Amino acid sequence: MPDTNEAVTHAFWLAGREATGENTFEVTSPWDGRIVGAVSIPTEAQVEEAVAAAAAVEDEFAATPAYVRAAALDHVSRRLGERGEEIARLISVENGKPMKWARGEVGRAVSVFRFAAEEARRFNGGEAQRLDTDPGGTGRLALTRRFPRGVVLGIAPFNFPLNLCAHKVAPALAVGAPIILKPAPATPLSALLLGELLAETDLPAGSWSVLPVPNDRMPALVQDERLPVISFTGSDKVGYAIKQSVPLKHCTLELGGNGAAVVLGDYSAEADLDWAATRIGTFSNYQAGQSCISVQRVIADSSVYGRLVPKIVAAVEAQVTGDPSDDATDVGPLVSEDAAKRVEAWVEEAVQGGARVLTGGKREGAAYAPTVLADVPAGAAVSCEEVFGPVLIVREAAGEDEAFAAVNDSKYGLQAGVFTRDVRTAFRAHRALEVGGVIVGDVPSYRADQMPYGGTKKSGEGREGVRYAMEDYTYERVLVLTGLDL
Repeated sequence: MPDTNEAVTHAFWLAGREATGENTFEVTSPWDGRIVGAVSIPTEAQVEEAVAAAAAVEDEFAATPAYVRAAALDHVSRRLGERGEEIARLISVENGKPMKWARGEVGRAVSVFRFAAEEARRFNGGEAQRLDTDPGGTGRLALTRRFPRGVVLGIAPFNFPLNLCAHKVAPALAVGAPIILKPAPATPLSALLLGELLAETDLPAGSWSVLPVPNDRMPALVQDERLPVISFTGSDKVGYAIKQSVPLKHCTLELGGNGAAVVLGDYSAEADLDWAATRIGTFSNYQAGQSCISVQRVIADSSVYGRLVPKIVAAVEAQVTGDPSDDATDVGPLVSEDAAKRVEAWVEEAVQGGARVLTGGKREGAAYAPTVLADVPAGAAVSCEEVFGPVLIVREAAGEDEAFAAVNDSKYGLQAGVFTRDVRTAFRAHRALEVGGVIVGDVPSYRADQMPYGGTKKSGEGREGVRYAMEDYTYERVLVLTGLDL
């Protein structure tokens, strides 16, 4: 692949082959604003060609032997690992993500494709059910298998430009569903490189395309009846607008959050509080806070609040900010200066309402300093919306019930972290917290790519996590056999 410092023009992938359109757009580095590449934009005719090819190959691809799909997925996993450092640098320059986190993202994508290859080999084996439990079912056996719902339109965000593309593509290919991947306009280069690796496989033409279509041209794709499945990751505003516009389509929506970390009274040993503070300080700022499950709220029991907060402030201040290409950097810029200005405005709103800045609170270009706020008004945007920036608010709670109620006092419900050493408390948290995942002994930012991932309330619908996305992309079909000696 050409040096990403050169403003080369990148082709897109149309039904498995390279193609270029009539126009291009530039991709710039959030860190220093330099142009890191140009991307060719598909014409309307080329988008139509990709959709038509996906629809045409739908039956053939669904019937592809499992070993063919698994081999292709294994190949991509292996090639991602072989080109890992190159791909990490590409993620870093287009996204502004520090190299330490970009390398981690590549490693996760390697696993996603490996998991998908493994699941492709064992998925859809079928479930047999005797029907002679009633006289009318004598001699009858039901065999239930899963079949693809149809072509998937995968719409990926900017914050994990490789791994969240992997979470769209790998499960679709594993079940034999063609996919059209639409990467975020700010970060299309990682998705296009993924297309380069897919092109090295023997997957049938039309089974996948990577189309960097501008956002203003997406409504037509969303509405296209040949794309019955939509997998979207992004804001709740856009996600629910998509769902409302196509109520008869199957939509998987991975939307926003304002992740809470609860530190309870039994988690009071000095070493425990040090661990909690370190994890909170790191994961309120990783990806510059641009993660749906970054720590945005800390709710600490009154008995530990006074000792915990200074430790959190120290952990946040220990985060190394700066050039994302530097291996020592922990926190890089946000994806754009506009994004940083929005975070700045939200913090200023909270301060005007009475919030105190314990550290941070300053913007420089697209970078916003890691920030901790206390005494934040309940109605402030940094409290009830998704900040998607390196901002953390701290508050105390009088006991477990009040802490859990504070977590649930949100329109979002993605994940929550609960720092406790009591297994009974962990089970109570699992029952009480209105979220898709409860992480005990750690922050809400933990995600294993093979586990079910998704939320409730305005955090979305459906689940990712390779096997769970495969189930989401398919439906059950029953075969009843008659006249059998059971």
